[in-house]
Amino acid sequence: MNIFVSSLSFRAKKEDLAELFAPYGEVISARIIFNRETRRSKGYGFVEMPNEQEGNAAIAALNGSDHMGRTINVAIANDRPVREVEE
Repeated sequence: MNIFVSSLSFRAKKEDLAELFAPYGEVISARIIFNRETRRSKGYGFVEMPNEQEGNAAIAALNGSDHMGRTINVAIANDRPVREVEE
C-alpha cells in the first residue's frame, strides 16, 4: 500500500517518516520529495507498507496528527498515471 503524507516539516527526513509509521506495521520504504533545483523538501512524501490493514490503521491514526510541529495529512496515494512513450 502506497501512502501519501503532506504538510511535513521541511526538516523531516525519510528516517523520521519511517519511524512515525513503524508502530503500525512493516515499512518497506519512506521517501521525502525534494525540489531538484533548490534541494529543499517540498513538504510531502510517500510511505510504502506491504499490509493493507496495517496501512489503513496508520492512516486512521496519523491523519491530522502532529509531527515535528506540523499537522500532517495522511491518505492513500493515487496511482501514478501511465506515461505513453512515442516511438
